Amino acid sequence: MRSKKRRKKKSRSGRVCISCIALVVTVILSFQIVRLYHQDQGYQQQQQELEARLEEEQQRAEDLEKQKDYVGSEQYVEDVARSKLGMVYQDEILFKEQ
Repeated sequence: MRSKKRRKKKSRSGRVCISCIALVVTVILSFQIVRLYHQDQGYQQQQQELEARLEEEQQRAEDLEKQKDYVGSEQYVEDVARSKLGMVYQDEILFKEQ
């Protein structure tokens, strides 16, 4: 009779011990999941910011390419000659304010 009670007691304490371990593991995993979720949110925000910066830089590169094409054109040479050097065509009349 004693051996049955001992087995029940050991069995019960074993179940309680396993339940406690399972509970501790569940709590630890829950905290890790929450931490990883917040970390993922931060990474997503950082990715959005980097994508926005990438778009800005692509637009800037496009603008610089347009500027490069303009600087190499005849129109640019003519504009600079007119504004900085005061040059005009032979058949052109220039009016200046006094």
